Amino acid sequence: MAKQEKEQQMVFGIRAVQEAISAGKEIEKVMIKKGLQGALFQSFLDEVRAHQVPFQFVPMEKLNRLTRQNHQGVIAMISPVTYQDIEQLVPMLFDEGKEPFVLVLDHITDVRNFGAIARTAECAGVDAIVIPETGAAAVTSDAIKTSAGALHKIPVCRVRSLISTVEFLQNSGLKVVAATEKGAVDYNQANYRGPIALVMGAEDRGVNPKILAAAEIKSKIPLLGEIESLNVSVAAGILMYEIVKVRQ
Repeated sequence: MAKQEKEQQMVFGIRAVQEAISAGKEIEKVMIKKGLQGALFQSFLDEVRAHQVPFQFVPMEKLNRLTRQNHQGVIAMISPVTYQDIEQLVPMLFDEGKEPFVLVLDHITDVRNFGAIARTAECAGVDAIVIPETGAAAVTSDAIKTSAGALHKIPVCRVRSLISTVEFLQNSGLKVVAATEKGAVDYNQANYRGPIALVMGAEDRGVNPKILAAAEIKSKIPLLGEIESLNVSVAAGILMYEIVKVRQ
């Protein structure tokens, strides 16, 4: 990505970031220099917390690598998409007469995997993608490019707790399907009829054990070679289209 393009996705300086938050800009995250103090900073931090904007404290060197402008120890990354509220979206889908098909990405960290999954999800008619606020690949220009623009077309819902969100989806009538090599049923033998929430786990550790325990269906994809796992975007594509096949 060109440096100019990167800078266009940033707002830097305490007052400028504060104004962006107050104006309702979709903030991916705010990075704050470790050790920053003072009344102005404290007021700023209070506003960040009040608006539930994700933030992290980072070394000054990281901020300086992002921009040579006078950032005052604060840089906000602006999201290229507008996130939607899953708790509002699901009832709307039911009101439209749909059987919701929601994809939950449990801390997928590779931005290209994220983009590739989103591209397949849009093609498969997935109604929404759920991602966590922190610890996962963000919706960046790289992700959008890899998704072939799908991330501009499919609703993305960013949530503070995936566990609570999965519980909400279950209470709303969605059947939770978790992808795991420890699954009790082969992916092509499960009952995917009705509203579905498909959970794909992180590349390194899979689905969160609490979510896995709560899932009604634990689907596995047989591995017949010597390599012990599939790329998560490939596994997601297999499962999404198996669900599409059953639901048609």
